Amino acid sequence: MAQWPGHDDSQQLIRRDRSMVSISDDNMMMRQIQATHAPDGREVDVKPLFNLVEDILNRATFQTDIDETDAQAHLEIEDNAQQAGFLAMIDAISFTIDRISCEIACKALGGSDAHATTLSLFSMLSNYSWDAKLVLALAAFALYYGEFWLLAQIYSSNQLAKSMAILKQLPSIMEHTSGPLKSRFDTLNNLIKAMMGVTRCIVEFKDMPSNYITQDAPEFSSAMAHIPIAVYWTIRSVVACATQITTLTGMGHEFVISTSEAWELSTLAHKLKNIHESLKKLMATCYRHIEEKKSNEAYQMLVKLFDSIHIDNMKVLKALIYAKDDLQPLVDGSTKRRVNIEVLRRKNVLLLISDLDISQEELSILEQIYNESRLHLTRQESHYEVVWIPIVDHFIHWDDPTQKKFETLQSSMPWYTVYHPTLIDRAVIRYVKDVWHFKNKPILVVLDPQGRVVSPNALHMMWIWGSNAFPFTSLREEALWKEETWRLELLVDGIDPLVLDWIKEGKYIFLYGGDDVEWVRKFTTAARSVANTARIPLEMVYVGKSTKREQVRRIMATLAVEKLGHFWQDLTMVWFFWTRLESMLLSKIQLGRADDHHDPMVPQIKKLLSYDRDGGWALLSKGSQVLVNGHGTTVLPTLLEYDIWKEQVPIKGFDDSFIDHHQKIHGVAHPCCRFEFSAHSGRIPASMTCPECHRYMEKFTTFCCCHDDHVPGSLF
Repeated sequence: MAQWPGHDDSQQLIRRDRSMVSISDDNMMMRQIQATHAPDGREVDVKPLFNLVEDILNRATFQTDIDETDAQAHLEIEDNAQQAGFLAMIDAISFTIDRISCEIACKALGGSDAHATTLSLFSMLSNYSWDAKLVLALAAFALYYGEFWLLAQIYSSNQLAKSMAILKQLPSIMEHTSGPLKSRFDTLNNLIKAMMGVTRCIVEFKDMPSNYITQDAPEFSSAMAHIPIAVYWTIRSVVACATQITTLTGMGHEFVISTSEAWELSTLAHKLKNIHESLKKLMATCYRHIEEKKSNEAYQMLVKLFDSIHIDNMKVLKALIYAKDDLQPLVDGSTKRRVNIEVLRRKNVLLLISDLDISQEELSILEQIYNESRLHLTRQESHYEVVWIPIVDHFIHWDDPTQKKFETLQSSMPWYTVYHPTLIDRAVIRYVKDVWHFKNKPILVVLDPQGRVVSPNALHMMWIWGSNAFPFTSLREEALWKEETWRLELLVDGIDPLVLDWIKEGKYIFLYGGDDVEWVRKFTTAARSVANTARIPLEMVYVGKSTKREQVRRIMATLAVEKLGHFWQDLTMVWFFWTRLESMLLSKIQLGRADDHHDPMVPQIKKLLSYDRDGGWALLSKGSQVLVNGHGTTVLPTLLEYDIWKEQVPIKGFDDSFIDHHQKIHGVAHPCCRFEFSAHSGRIPASMTCPECHRYMEKFTTFCCCHDDHVPGSLF
């Protein structure tokens, strides 16, 4: 048997009723209540009836302020009450309400103990459900209590009311409401509010959708087990309140406040508040169950929707962004005005899906690509729209700093954005995580004009080829790779026009990186020395490192002060260089070519990404042609040993002589490669060969301490 907080108070209240001394606990009391419960299936629409009761008690309760909003709400209730169905229901239950009201008044006048009176009310209401019992008893009290306060409110302006009020001694009572009776009315008001809170919860339980939570669901059945005792104590409080009103009208000019009566009202209010809190917790559990069922249903609907054929993309986009028509769910990035989802009808749509931690580098580069595509709207590759879908888990506390962070991001985007993250349903968040494998890193899901997914993540294609990758399908990705060769333009395209000019001029170019300033000094000094001696036109570009931004800044400062060579001052370009390189490998992995021995680009891309993880490196090209792609431990010794191989230059030429000597050093001291894949980066290959020794690499799983959730990554 369920027991509520305040069980000791229950025992004391029961023991105070002299005729019920034999009842020692709630279990005995519950058996008595259950014995009266014999529902015959009759239905009462309790919600509109409770709304009417709530309106009466709110207006009747002493010193209750009703603002215009409340008044409007109650007017709506009164309008609804005119409906024929509601009037028919009132007609059917009015006799029962009158009987209960008379029973309460008579027992209060007769001095019967509260428990006995409460049991008699349960007997009268035996054929009704628990929620109907409670609302009908409350309606009977509303009639009794409402009549008392109606006379109190109008007796000074209505002669009939004045005569009736005198009979009930209301003028004398009203004179003392700010004096000796104030505390009694305050206690009464508190108890009535507690009664309303418990009743509201019980009515809400009745209103829960049966298609999402059934009576045999553990959450719901647990709540239902507590309803009878909650109904008992609320009806018991109805009896206590009615007794107080009867006592007041019978006191005459003697306003002696009984300590025991005041204690009883306070104790009942305390008990009902505890019951209310417990009911709210049970209700929250039920709503979680309902939300989970709704979310699962919505998730399955999304799965089915994406497996179906559509004439346009509206069903898909509405399901992803916002299904209703009551508001405009998008913001136009160019005008900053809200617009309807119809602006995307039958268009290619790129869904930029991210959390609120999307980096400024990503936004900056994507904005450049997007703006460039807008300049050539007549070109095929410009026929797409971008929509930002902000993914924020619903359990995250949404405070002012979070709102400002969102607004700052939203205002910086020139494309369409979802008006607010709360519009994105939980089922959609689950879908993009489960099916599109969104974790923390942004993804770019591409939908065609019919709403079909043509790419689950085209972001790597966007980084490599920009809008030229349109329509961002796997076929287009294959075609673009067929057009590519391992050349310097592939690495620096769209990053540095100066390097492209050097390529056109046929100069020797060193791309190099690392975070060791001493190695950088030695490398640049040796390279310049060899170039001067060999009389070749040489340019050098420091491209930094994918991580350790502060070390990269310091090296750039050293390069500037000591005039050691060219570098990209904008760290966004450094970020873009390494992001494009990583995207190339991810693209190859996604196409199933991570170990394609017939693709000369794959081992070269692997080498650069591996070298970035460990020390310095350098790539030498002559114009477009890449001559050497080597680790710092092989390229620097090759330069320092120029005196050894310079005799071969007149015979073989500078290019072949450099390559040959580098190969000799590499054959002795080549370092094997390693890669780190974040669990957030998408598909991770099951195996991969080392581009240096061509053996399969060992695979380890590690955990990153930078994230609270300790997301695993794969280390090769």
